[in-house]
Amino acid sequence: MDEKDLELLRILEENSRLSAEEIATMTNLAAGEVEARVHALEADQVIKRYSTVINWEKAGNGEVSAIIELKVSPERDFGYDRIAERLSRFRQVKTLRLITGTYDLQLIVTGKNMQEVSRFVSEHVAPMDRIRETATHIIMKSYKENGNALFEEPETERLPYSF
Repeated sequence: MDEKDLELLRILEENSRLSAEEIATMTNLAAGEVEARVHALEADQVIKRYSTVINWEKAGNGEVSAIIELKVSPERDFGYDRIAERLSRFRQVKTLRLITGTYDLQLIVTGKNMQEVSRFVSEHVAPMDRIRETATHIIMKSYKENGNALFEEPETERLPYSF
């Protein structure tokens, strides 16, 4: 992986809908080379998938999101990996991270309402072997997701400029 690959990754992370021609213009590469590099990054699993950032509040789906922090007893020879794999299988778990600090794992989960999130934690997460403690934080409002501001941005009118 070289600097051009890293540049491609930054561009795609910002906007994965750009065409190869648009990216070629931005990177001083040929469109064919952009396509070949992107294909190689996909094949090597550097690019795992493409996704869309959705403002669910504006879409009106009414789902509730929560951050669940877990204290976990690591497993000999496996650390946190096995429990993380088990947790990642639940459809409610959108994000799962190993973190530093007071807690070991952080989950971002969704549910139809707070009761569903609470039931998920109490019935599925807390009873798992090796989970010592949970802390649940309901997300009240998101202002930024994956580097994308969710604020309504007013249309800016371009001022005329002449010499």
